[in-house]
Amino acid sequence: MSNAELATSYAALILADDGVEITADKLQTLIKAANVPEVEPIWASLFAKALEGKDVKDLLSNVGSGGGAAAPAAGAAASGGAAAAEETKAEEKVEEKEESDEDMGFGLFD
Repeated sequence: MSNAELATSYAALILADDGVEITADKLQTLIKAANVPEVEPIWASLFAKALEGKDVKDLLSNVGSGGGAAAPAAGAAASGGAAAAEETKAEEKVEEKEESDEDMGFGLFD
């Protein structure tokens, strides 16, 4: 992440923490007050448009809420995976036996 992105992110967090609406002008004002060099105004505009109408505090509090269900599902798949692996091995043995050249009546040296 570049300094421009980082400075704009921090400015957006400061505004959200104070309960102030996040706009490009307010972001740019905070960035200038922090004396961050060479931050183009496009960053403030992009962040303001991306966060328009969104509650930043709510976004931050729900960052990890979707990942909790994946661990139990992975555990269930791992326990069922052993049975599936055994079935696959059995199917491979059956296929190998069916595709044998000896069953057709000719071999490599006939």
